[in-house]
Amino acid sequence: MTPPPEITTPTPLPPLQSALWRLDRLFGGSNPSDTASASSSTAKTTTAAAPLAQSKLLKKFLGSASGTAKSVTLDDISQAATAVLDPNGVCATGRDLLVSLGATASSTPGNDTSKKYATKASREIEGYLLSLAIRTLYRQSQFGSAYNLADMALNILDAHINDCEGKLVSVGTNNSIGGVGGLYPLRSRIVRYRSLVCDSLNDGDNLEGRVNGIRVDLAKRYRDAVLVKDGDGICTVLNLMLGDLLKGDQVEQAQKLLSNATFPTESPPSNNQLLRYLYYSGRIRALRLEYTSSYSALSQCLRKCPTNTGLGFRIAVQRLCVVVQLLMGEIPDRQVFEGEGMRGEMKPYLEITRAVRKGDLAVFADTVSRHVQRFRMDGTFTLISRLEHSVVKAGLRRLKTSYSRISLEDVASRLGLPSAKSAEFIVAKAVRDGVIDATIDHEGGFVQSHDLMDVYATVEPSEAFHRRIAYCLTTHNDAVRGMKYHEDAYKRQLEASRGLKKKGEEKKTDEEKAAEFEDEFDEDY
Repeated sequence: MTPPPEITTPTPLPPLQSALWRLDRLFGGSNPSDTASASSSTAKTTTAAAPLAQSKLLKKFLGSASGTAKSVTLDDISQAATAVLDPNGVCATGRDLLVSLGATASSTPGNDTSKKYATKASREIEGYLLSLAIRTLYRQSQFGSAYNLADMALNILDAHINDCEGKLVSVGTNNSIGGVGGLYPLRSRIVRYRSLVCDSLNDGDNLEGRVNGIRVDLAKRYRDAVLVKDGDGICTVLNLMLGDLLKGDQVEQAQKLLSNATFPTESPPSNNQLLRYLYYSGRIRALRLEYTSSYSALSQCLRKCPTNTGLGFRIAVQRLCVVVQLLMGEIPDRQVFEGEGMRGEMKPYLEITRAVRKGDLAVFADTVSRHVQRFRMDGTFTLISRLEHSVVKAGLRRLKTSYSRISLEDVASRLGLPSAKSAEFIVAKAVRDGVIDATIDHEGGFVQSHDLMDVYATVEPSEAFHRRIAYCLTTHNDAVRGMKYHEDAYKRQLEASRGLKKKGEEKKTDEEKAAEFEDEFDEDY
């Protein structure tokens, strides 16, 4: 009796290589395989839709592979490039760069035709591995190597895009190597990594020359992204340019760029880029004394921030939002300082809020002097230095509510002003601006408060209702714009309302309807 044959278990692939083969299979089914037999009208439609479909597929892959990318090393990236990319294909240059990053160079011969390599998404795999290598070098504090690799990676991706841009590349054939649509998000990611690495370079690494070169390159890339309607490139490059201008305190230049550039806020390619844009726009408007519009942008940014990640970004937005609220004459709620993980970071701003609410200039000056280095590091010192007027206004409101009549000497003493003459000028300006409703007796040297007015007899309640209604309408409109409708959805609703059904609709089983729904869902991706 012959023994049964032994069952050999295949060796499992490393997680990174498994993810890369999944990307190759994903691109293998994104477009019809037989494009030669398609009609001219169908081919034209497929040509227009191919880049967008490939971009969606790549973003879907990036989201699913984020866990795998966190723990990769340079050796893993080098081995993956050796196993997946063809040494004699179009990605040979990037493959050689990636292989050289490993501890041991690959010994795979170049004429090995029996080995299977990626064919459907080789360009995308090359760009993805290059982005992983740049991020790994950055985390290892090898900033010079990361910057040089980012420059070379951008040159490689630019060459790929120029090579296949405007052409419909069949994804299902044996000679297929992917289209151009999947390269746009990867190029935007590497552009962002290059700017991030440049911020960490030392002065001895020709920092000034590299920064100037990046600025010129960003302007060129923004122009090219607008011409080809590359949404990822527009969002990424615009945010990088705004951040660079704000870092150099060029507020007016940033405002000109913000007013002339167009950001796709209705349907942004990335929620993270939208959040950065809202933060930068809110910061620019706050520096230009446009506190209402700044607070609106920052509030929208906080509402859209993810709650399970990005704590540092949420803290930065919350700091700026608190300062803008104080500049508007409002006192933030206590709960904004008690958020999870925010209590220690928001403590200096809580003390500033208490000083403004108390209306004592001496307490405010002492608080600012104790945390001046922290405020400079956070980039909020310029705005906090403007809060002195808000402190005076808050103190005058408290005095007006507490006393119907108070001398100017007492006003100067309570607010920490140098003299009664200074208090007289400040109170006169507050009365003229409508901060308090009072009269100054110059001969007697006191301030006479008027009777309190019923707030419901003013326009303040209607303005509050207007703000709430505008917020609800904006939220509703954003939700409607974010919905995806089927092409003939309105026709089906019309037929259903009239009691009509398509021929053969009643004969379909639940399984067939479920299969149709899955097909429609797959078409969206």
